[in-house]
Amino acid sequence: MENTKKFLKKIGINEVSKDYASAKCFSDGGQYRFEVPGIQSPKTMEALLNESAKQDIFIHRVTQTKGIMLLTDDEIKEMVDLAIGYGCELFLAIGPRATYDTSASVQTKEGARIGYRLRGYDNLVYAIEDVKRACRLGVRGILLYDEGLLWVLNKMRSEGEIPKNTHFKLSAHAGHSNPASAKLLESQGLNSFNPVRDLQIPMIAAIRDACDMSIDLHTENPKSTGGFIRHYEVPEFIKVASPVYLKTGGSVAANHNWDTTEKEAIARIKQVSLVKRVIDEYCPDVIASPKQSSDLSIPE
Repeated sequence: MENTKKFLKKIGINEVSKDYASAKCFSDGGQYRFEVPGIQSPKTMEALLNESAKQDIFIHRVTQTKGIMLLTDDEIKEMVDLAIGYGCELFLAIGPRATYDTSASVQTKEGARIGYRLRGYDNLVYAIEDVKRACRLGVRGILLYDEGLLWVLNKMRSEGEIPKNTHFKLSAHAGHSNPASAKLLESQGLNSFNPVRDLQIPMIAAIRDACDMSIDLHTENPKSTGGFIRHYEVPEFIKVASPVYLKTGGSVAANHNWDTTEKEAIARIKQVSLVKRVIDEYCPDVIASPKQSSDLSIPE
């Protein structure tokens, strides 16, 4: 195996030691940020941000997961205004995806590996239109599930077809879980990488060592993806994965596309506070990104 390891090292994929610690950070010097996913509407987003302000916990990123196509223009504008007023990132998920398409295969155990990817030419066009619409309304963060779409959107961004400061994030539902995949996706313009949820700490460390983009890690999960909670691993997440988004509040939901209520949005902030408690007690010297960082993809 040594020759294989030597070749991997030559192309930037290393075997990391047990005491590996990331020396990387966000451009503002922060090692970690908080992200709350699964916020599907303006009213739940407002409840979430109001509760975070009450508890003096800053949320750096809010992510909607059901799809831009399921939001009206007015709803998107309201979410954009909320994000601008609060100073956080807003990521909206793209369009049709296999589960919204006519695919029968994706509903089966064998076909589940299709995930939320796009099927055929037309759905690729529809997804791009979804992104262009969101960008016109001020959104600068796009959640993707399809690597081919990332390739196209990166070219569109470089050629000015969509704003140059649009950030792309790839979902855990795309199923990536190794450093080679991370390098490939980063080379195609990905800004934020969410690997699968159940990776062990050394696996996460190897991914971090191989790429520079931020990594998004679930500190907890809905029942539909295992329901496991990793709060006590958060100090290790920060140590090996910095710069890292800590995706928190998922255990409040039953599944990925859960319509979070206002009450549940407040419960998600409680989950963030539980993670913050672990950070404050077990790794108080780590650095959180401050509010209003210049590299946050805040809507415009």
